[in-house]
Parts: sequence; structure tokens; C-alpha cells
Amino acid sequence: MKLEKLKQRIMEESSIMSENVLNLDGILNHQVDPELTMEMGREFAKRFEGAGVTRVITVESSGIAVGFATALELGVPLVFARRKKTLLADPDAFCERVPSFSKGIVTDILLSRKYIQKQDKVLFIDDIIANGDAARGLLKIIERAGAELLGLGVVVEKCFQAGAQTIREQGIRLESLVRIKSLDEGIITFED
Repeated sequence: MKLEKLKQRIMEESSIMSENVLNLDGILNHQVDPELTMEMGREFAKRFEGAGVTRVITVESSGIAVGFATALELGVPLVFARRKKTLLADPDAFCERVPSFSKGIVTDILLSRKYIQKQDKVLFIDDIIANGDAARGLLKIIERAGAELLGLGVVVEKCFQAGAQTIREQGIRLESLVRIKSLDEGIITFED
């Protein structure tokens, strides 16, 4: 993937809400460009090619589009953890309570035991990593299920927040398409 294209789209279509918050609604969180999303999926599939991925996993809702594109390229199912319990939800689902940095709330993430097994080799795909709370919650679910985590792919890593670093410190492979060094003074500065 031409990462410069993704960086350009971020520069053109995102908005800085504060020194810690970048609004990516036009690219990832509210509107999805199918062609760009498929390119991102191909890039993640290429980076994890040959690893033996049996499932791609994400958290609803912003990770679904890129997770789907990655799963399609790898030829495996996409599974997503839900943020809301429904009447149809598996009463025995794995559940973790996680704070959401961008939403400013605490939610439960739920994943049915039917869709993650001990023999699975899982690739976790997400849209953005800031503090990493949702990621750590889903990692706990993967661990409790006994599945093998092959790595985490994120579209945007905010390097100035601790989430990605804490994941890497656990020895987990984390691949980012774009790394943002700073949002200071209303300017997006990319890490090389």
C-alpha cells in the first residue's frame, strides 16, 4: 500500500479536536472509502501472510471495515466483539469492561465463545490505538479463550499516547499503517 496516500487522506479529511483527539470520521469512523479500505486490508494481509491466521478479530464498530478487508484478503472469517448486549447475545459470552478514550465512556465488550476457539490463530485489527484500553480488553478475551494471538494491526497509531507501547512491551507484534507523533498546535506530525 502506498502509505503516503493514507497520510494525505488523513491530512485532507481529518480534524484535530484537541492535542490528544483526531477525528477520522471521513476515513474510518463514520464514512468508509471502499477502495482505500481494501488497500489497508491488503497491506495487513501482506504483513501477516504465512502466519497461519484462522480468524481476524476486531471491536465494533470502527474496526469492522478494515477487519473485513483483511479477512477477505486472508480468506478467513471476521469476528467482532460487540459493545452492546442484545436479546440474541450469547449469555455465556466472554466479557470485559473497558473505557473508551475517544467516547469518554466505559462499556462492556462481548464475544461469543462460539466464534473463538483454543485452536484459533487470531489477527486483531483495529482502526486507531490511543491509550489501548479497548485493545487490552480484547486481548484479555483472546487469552481467556485460549486462542493464539499472532499480532495486532492498527490503521493509525498515536505514538504520543501509551497504548501501542504497552502492547509492544507485552511482546505482542503490533503493525501500524500510519504513526502520528503529535497533534500539537493543530498540526498532524507523522512519525517516520
